[in-house]
Amino acid sequence: MDHTHHHMAEGADMTMDRCTMNMLFTWDTNNLCIVFRWWHIRTTPGLILSLLAVVALGAGYEALREGIRRYEMVLAKRAEAVPRQAQVDVNKRAHVTKAVLYGIQNFYAFMIMLVFMTYNGWVMLSVSIGAFVGYLLFGGATPVVKETACH
Repeated sequence: MDHTHHHMAEGADMTMDRCTMNMLFTWDTNNLCIVFRWWHIRTTPGLILSLLAVVALGAGYEALREGIRRYEMVLAKRAEAVPRQAQVDVNKRAHVTKAVLYGIQNFYAFMIMLVFMTYNGWVMLSVSIGAFVGYLLFGGATPVVKETACH
C-alpha cells in the first residue's frame, strides 16, 4: 500500500505564513510578529518601519514620563498657592489623576516589555535605541537611575 501522498495537506500548512514565538534570542525575522498577530513582519520595508515604530514607542514612553513629572511639578506649585482648607479637595482630585497616569505609565512599560520579549535582536536594539532617543529628547532634567524594573 502506497502512503506517499497521505500527508500532503499537512505539508501545505508548513509553508504557510504564520507567527512564531521564540523563547531564545534570535536575529531571524522570518514570521516575526510583534506582540499582536496583525503586527506580522513579512518584508524588509515592513521590518524597517516596524523597527522605527518600536524606536518611537520607546521614545514615547520617555515623553510620557517627562509629562508626568511636569504635571507633578505644576501640582506642587498649585498646592502652595491654594489656602489650606481647599487643599484637601485639590489633593484628592490630583491623587486620582496621578493614579490614572501611573496606571497608563505602567501599562505602557509592560507593553514595551512584551515587545522586548520577542527575543529578536533587532527589536531589542530598537527598544534600547528608543529609550536612548527618548531620554536624549525628554529626560534632560531627570536622573539616569530607573525607579522601575520594567522598561
